[in-house]
Amino acid sequence: METRNLSPIGDVSVLTLGGGGIGQVWGETTREEAIATTRAAVDGGITLLDIAPSYGRGEAESVVGEAFEGKLPEGIRVTTKCQLGSPEIADIHPKLERSVRRSLDAMRLEAADLFFLHSNICPDDYTYAKFSENQDRWATRWSVYVDGVIPAMEQLKAQGLIKNWGITGTGLPSTIRQALAHDVTPSAVQLVANLMDGVGNMRLYDSEPVSPRDSMAVAKENSVGVMGIRAVAAGSLCAEVDRDLPDDEDTIVDYNTAASYRALCAEWGEDPAIIAHRYAIGMDNVDTVVLGVKNREELEQCLQAAEQGTLDNAQVQAIDALNICTI
Repeated sequence: METRNLSPIGDVSVLTLGGGGIGQVWGETTREEAIATTRAAVDGGITLLDIAPSYGRGEAESVVGEAFEGKLPEGIRVTTKCQLGSPEIADIHPKLERSVRRSLDAMRLEAADLFFLHSNICPDDYTYAKFSENQDRWATRWSVYVDGVIPAMEQLKAQGLIKNWGITGTGLPSTIRQALAHDVTPSAVQLVANLMDGVGNMRLYDSEPVSPRDSMAVAKENSVGVMGIRAVAAGSLCAEVDRDLPDDEDTIVDYNTAASYRALCAEWGEDPAIIAHRYAIGMDNVDTVVLGVKNREELEQCLQAAEQGTLDNAQVQAIDALNICTI
C-alpha cells in the first residue's frame, strides 16, 4: 500500500483503520469480526490504527488489545483520544493522564504514538448554536488549550506515555486554524475529508463555513500532519445508509443531497463508497484517510480503492461539477 509522511510521525499507510467501525459506532458487528477485521487491515498493508475510548465505550481499544495481545506487528502505530472539555487548568494533566493510561491498559500497550484532544476548540467567549448549555463538557476554550492542554501534552510526552499529540479539527474552523499556526503546534490534526466537505452532525456551530480544505492548507504550511476523516460522510456517500436513522438526521439529509453523485457513479459502473475513498485519498494535503469499516467485507472495498489509487482529473472535475458541497 502507498505510504505518505505524516509529519512528524513518519511514513504511514495512505489508509488508517478507524476505531468507529470496530467499536460498533457505525452499525452492528461482533467482537470476533472486529478482531478479524483489525488483523486483516494490518495484513492488507495498513500501518496506523486510530482508536479512542469513546468508540463503543472502550470496545475498539479492547479489540486492539485482543487482536495483538500487547505485541503490535513491526511498524504498526496506534492513536487514542480524550474528550476533555474545559476543566480547571490544574485538573487538565491528571484528567489526560488517567484517560491515556486507561486506553493503554485496554490496548495492552506502553505508549500511544499519537494522543488527540478530541474536544471542539473555540474562543473563550464563544457560544455554540447547539448544546451550548453544557458545552464546557465537550468544547475546549482557547485559553484552556494554550495554558493547560499544550503543557499537559508535553508533560505526557516527557513521561513516555505518548510519543506525539494532536487535535481533532471539528471545532470552530477559525480557531482550529489558529491552533495549527500557534507557536506550539500539534503533530497532527484530524479533519473532514470528503467530496461534500460534509461534517454532518458534528457541526455544532453556525457562525462560519466548515471549510476543512482551508484548514488542511494551514496544517501543511505549519508541518502538521493531516488525517482525513469521514471519507463517506458517515454513510451519506455510500449506495445505502446501513443503519436506521430519522429522515431529518444530518446523514440522511446529506444522503439525499448526494443523489446526483450516486447517479454519476452508476453511469461509471462504480461503487460510490469506493469512489468516495479514492476522492478523499487524492485530496490535496491529506496524508492518510481514516476508515470507518466494521467488517472484512467493507475493509476489502477500501483496500480495493487504495489499490486503484486516486481518481483521474476528469473524474474529480465531474464530481466537483455536481456542486453538492455543504455550506
